[in-house]
Amino acid sequence: MVTYFSKIILQLFGWKTVSNPRHNSHFVLIGAPHTSNWDFPLTLLALWALGIKFSWVAKDTLFVGPLGYIFKKMGGIPVDRKTRTVFLKSMINAFAENDNLILAIAPEGTRSKTDHWKAGFYNIAIQANVDICLAFVDYPSKTFGLGPMLHPSGDVKKDFVIIHDFYIDKTGKFPENQSTITLRDREIAILQREVNRSAKSTATSPSPK
Repeated sequence: MVTYFSKIILQLFGWKTVSNPRHNSHFVLIGAPHTSNWDFPLTLLALWALGIKFSWVAKDTLFVGPLGYIFKKMGGIPVDRKTRTVFLKSMINAFAENDNLILAIAPEGTRSKTDHWKAGFYNIAIQANVDICLAFVDYPSKTFGLGPMLHPSGDVKKDFVIIHDFYIDKTGKFPENQSTITLRDREIAILQREVNRSAKSTATSPSPK
């Protein structure tokens, strides 16, 4: 019923959805560009129309009172931005404990223009060993889509070239607010060290008997 009405609402406003084949329901879904408050309800409608059950994260200050209860029922997960490490570990554990978890994240982290994306989604995907679905909104063509699945290679720079090339022609409601599709050099270095450390730890761990 929700899927049907979501499709009708999108059609009334001239929007369409497209989706690449997916082989599981266990991945991080990133959505960009994020330039408007309209992106959130549009994403909800589009994913419901595609029949996708998902979880999403937002700052904890939004989860207050009756609205907070509604958001949680809709799959919302409150995030305390002051405890990034705790959030990261909780998401990794969530993937380990649930074979049907789709975690939606806006990698820009804000509707305002910035010179970089946040790396949390990549870190979660690497450490949870799950793919990244490249989802997008394109306002000129009124299209919401689920693009290709990216399996993180562990080479942060190489993977972000792929991500950059996919999103470079996608346009938000306010193009002037679109953030640069890259990570800060310092964050790339830190993330790459974490990836290498994780790979080394996995390689040296004894195999189960």
